[in-house]
Amino acid sequence: MLCFMLSSFLTCPPCVPLLSAHLFLISSWPAAASPAEEENPEFWRSQAQKTLQSVLDRKLNTNVAKNILFFLGDGMGIATYTAARILKGQLQNQSGEETVMTMDTFPNVGLVKTYSVDFQIPDSAATATAYLCGVKTNLNTIGVSAAARNGVCKSQKGNEVTSILKWAKDAGKSVGIVTTTRVQHATPAASYAHSASRTWYSDADMPAAAKRDGCTDIASQLLKNTDIDVIIGGGRKYMTPTGTKDPEYPRDLSSWGKRKDKRNLIEEWQSLKTGKVAHYVWNKKDFDAVDPETTDYLMALFEPSDLRFEAERDPSMDPSIVETTEKAIRILQKNPNGFFLLVEGGRIDQAHHSGRASMALHETVAFDYAIAKGLELTKEHETLTVVMADHSHTVTLNGYPFRGQSILGKSPVWATDFLPYTTLMYGNGPGHKIINGTRPDIRNVDTKNKNYVQQSAVPTESATHSGEDVVVLARGPMAHLFQGVQEQNYIAHAMAYTACVGADLRHCQGQTESPVVHTTLDNNRAGGARGSAALLSVLLALTRLM
Repeated sequence: MLCFMLSSFLTCPPCVPLLSAHLFLISSWPAAASPAEEENPEFWRSQAQKTLQSVLDRKLNTNVAKNILFFLGDGMGIATYTAARILKGQLQNQSGEETVMTMDTFPNVGLVKTYSVDFQIPDSAATATAYLCGVKTNLNTIGVSAAARNGVCKSQKGNEVTSILKWAKDAGKSVGIVTTTRVQHATPAASYAHSASRTWYSDADMPAAAKRDGCTDIASQLLKNTDIDVIIGGGRKYMTPTGTKDPEYPRDLSSWGKRKDKRNLIEEWQSLKTGKVAHYVWNKKDFDAVDPETTDYLMALFEPSDLRFEAERDPSMDPSIVETTEKAIRILQKNPNGFFLLVEGGRIDQAHHSGRASMALHETVAFDYAIAKGLELTKEHETLTVVMADHSHTVTLNGYPFRGQSILGKSPVWATDFLPYTTLMYGNGPGHKIINGTRPDIRNVDTKNKNYVQQSAVPTESATHSGEDVVVLARGPMAHLFQGVQEQNYIAHAMAYTACVGADLRHCQGQTESPVVHTTLDNNRAGGARGSAALLSVLLALTRLM
């Protein structure tokens, strides 16, 4: 195929200079990109035989899981996973393609279908409700069944469903949330909240009708619904009254408190923990001073909203996802009954929405290092570790880049408009630019820059999600349950089964009980027809899914 594309230049005289440039690239590519040992068939045969034997030697771990570590890469589709693997290696001065991510070492792999009840391509609220609560639902809703309607408070009542975080807490385990977004964002919120709208972060974000009908905002539910031992992420401004200056950005009005009900949820949280060793921190110095051995509860909110991207993080002010994961595990693992911890690499998704592939991949690499830290701090025989994405994005690897070429670089073979294009591109997004009927010439553009916006085929203000299956990886007790192609809501039930939390306790009771789908306040009402007004409200919400 490469030869065919190059030969096509010969029929186009104006293309000869371009062809010469391509041939120069090919002839000058470093020999290291094709190591001598890889030219020997025995290299590949030996490698395959070692892998085969390691698979044959595996023994099923059928223990009851004392702990569950659940790592969720928001927007980490398979293309992102692959590209991040290459980047991780290239950041270590390797070719990159053959790099082994921590995720790659997980022995059990499956695929998960991500559609929501009402949409072919989901958002993070519907997906989080599926894999945490075990029930598929509608776009934009959190912790409720599909009988609830987006933005309609009255439809929420009686249709709430609880999550595996609550099931674990009810079983006597310690529980925690670590995220790189605000702790009220879709993924973490689905572990503790019930809301007809994912955007009801504080009472200031709620319509008057919803308040009159008795619905409450997500931030207030963080204190009320489940006693969460560790809460780490961003979202300070949703916790304090309007006019409350942010301790880190006192002159930035957008960072000040938002609550109209005058409640200070941080102070309320501290009051609820009277008699316990509970720490609230908002900066790395105080975070580092927290002793996990003597701490019962920790709330750490490092930003008014979402945390900074890893590439822009100030290490003197904000800890990394590796550090927050470690602190959370060290606090939670003191419980002899074990723990459940949700760790979200949430800004992978947000970088993709902006069309910034470099930022998304660096977030994914940091996420992989957090997974490594989790494995280091736990024991495989008693800890089920699951890694998955909630949905994918329209980013793709394309062209014919050489082995070892920067994953953030350009294809050596140009397009038929005689202009270069990058290896990573988007199906849609803010990177769509046509000037005088022509794509931008990026020959002199640094596409490796963290702020570079990849070109896209279709102009949208924010790149959308995509709908292909996502990967789930597992290791530890009963990890073999995470195989095959499954519905996304299966994940919550499989995790719960391994740890004997929730309603299905057969794994620790000699399989004497019948399986029960664990939902609460579920009236099993049929979804019914969705009116055009409800559909329109969902579509409008799509523009705010950043």
